[in-house]
Amino acid sequence: MARKKATPDFEQSLADLQALVERLESGELSLEDSLSAFEQGIRLTRECQAALNQAEQKVQILLERDGQLEEAPFDADEQA
Repeated sequence: MARKKATPDFEQSLADLQALVERLESGELSLEDSLSAFEQGIRLTRECQAALNQAEQKVQILLERDGQLEEAPFDADEQA
């Protein structure tokens, strides 16, 4: 049985955040709905930032050799 993710994936959170921003920018929400949407946006922003931080830590661990961090340039053209 596959385990359900505890948190939504980064892409979904980012898409939800973008949709939320569009709703807020439309100017059609009431003040109460705008505040609620803003709170949800803050939560989504924190989730995305946490996912990015976790990914950065994984990359650093993968690049670490003999206790030293080896910097390697990222070249998107070299992906398999």
